Amino acid sequence: MPKFKLFKDRKGKADQAKNNKFVKLAREIYVHARKGGPNPESNFALKTAIAAARAEQVPADNIERAIKKAAGSTDSVEYEEIMYEGYGPGGVAIMVRCLTDNRNRTAADVRSIFNKRGGNMGESGCVSYMFDQKGLLVIDREQYETDEDTIMLQGLDAGAEDVIVNEESFEVITHPHEFEQVKTNLEKEGYEFTSAGVRWLPQNTVKSEGENAEKLIKMMDAFEDNDDVQDVYANFEIEGEDE
Repeated sequence: MPKFKLFKDRKGKADQAKNNKFVKLAREIYVHARKGGPNPESNFALKTAIAAARAEQVPADNIERAIKKAAGSTDSVEYEEIMYEGYGPGGVAIMVRCLTDNRNRTAADVRSIFNKRGGNMGESGCVSYMFDQKGLLVIDREQYETDEDTIMLQGLDAGAEDVIVNEESFEVITHPHEFEQVKTNLEKEGYEFTSAGVRWLPQNTVKSEGENAEKLIKMMDAFEDNDDVQDVYANFEIEGEDE
């Protein structure tokens, strides 16, 4: 019985996390459709948001509903994008990107997550200097027979700044302003992406372990559970965190 209960608890948490992810991706689609129009062919940000949702297996009905809601919306709900910055346990640098219709509520929630888990929220700019804003396109190596030299050449020809070769993926790095061009050029080469977007990438990473690592994992989980938080960027590494 305890084993079944544990499985149920874990499955419940996984289902909740999946639902939270769907909500966040739908909100991203809604915001871009409101801002740039409902046609993804003339709204690159919306097209990218839809691709991200599909990569996470968001149902097509959810995507269509978010676009239709944005196109026909007469309500006064407007989301604004806010970036909060702060420090996690051990001085780790963290940036939290939010889409919110209530700045005061979100600021209080984010501050509470920092404070309750051994961190603290700082002023704007306190850690962003440790990150670079870049376009990031992730290609699953198992999907393609491309060798390292070929993808490197294709990426640079497409306008990328760099291509990082990992065991399981190729990471194509672009200037934020070149992201659309590089993504379009690589799509013409037949590539699809497991992840694509403009991100804040840490210039360097620091290792975290022991109690600090445990607090950081709980902090990341708490941010993920918050509906207003879209992305979290941090400069820590935890050895064996996927084990």
